[in-house]
Amino acid sequence: MANGWGAEHRRAQAEQISCADVVDALGRRHRHRAHILGLESPTPGRVLFGPVVTIAFFPSCAASVDPAVHDFRSLFREAVGDDAEGKVLVLATNGHPGVSVGGGTKLGRVHHYGLDGVLTDGRLRDYAELRTYGFTAYCAGEAVEAGGALITPHQANVPVVLDGVGIMPGDYVLADGSGAVIIPGAEIDEVLLGATAVKQEDARFREQIAQERASAGESARGERER
Repeated sequence: MANGWGAEHRRAQAEQISCADVVDALGRRHRHRAHILGLESPTPGRVLFGPVVTIAFFPSCAASVDPAVHDFRSLFREAVGDDAEGKVLVLATNGHPGVSVGGGTKLGRVHHYGLDGVLTDGRLRDYAELRTYGFTAYCAGEAVEAGGALITPHQANVPVVLDGVGIMPGDYVLADGSGAVIIPGAEIDEVLLGATAVKQEDARFREQIAQERASAGESARGERER
């Protein structure tokens, strides 16, 4: 259960660890896969971190998904609510990873509402424009064609799946250049502490390895290096 850390403290903790540290820490608590690989970013080097809100897309069909009702602006506002600051918008394509889910115009809302950024299994347009915004984005790659003819925003704040990983509204995302990992919201503080411990353990292992030759290979038996 979360121990009551504030958003700034969690962010500070997250910036000191890596996606791999969190995956190792989660592996000590759960057996499910929680990481997503193969992501690109128009903002490389930035860390994406925050609580999840979601928008799920659906194959475009005016007969079943009325575009007058299911539009990005309305679903975005429904997803982020009254307190958008620091949240991560997860955009799920529902099986269309080669399609764009937004670009510099539509995703301007992410910047102006103060979200930390975007995670999607789809593509994004207008990398050059996205770099001028203050948010971080991770996606399947860059697109040049709009995706509205193929997929339509359908539902806000519903469970979604990205690359086989289940994501619930209220979970947390940590993404860096190596990938993304999804953390159960109720366990965020414990997992961040666990990831910090993993990082510290690895630092000790590296120090032992550096001293192996001088100490004739002596090491702490029974400890697993990662």
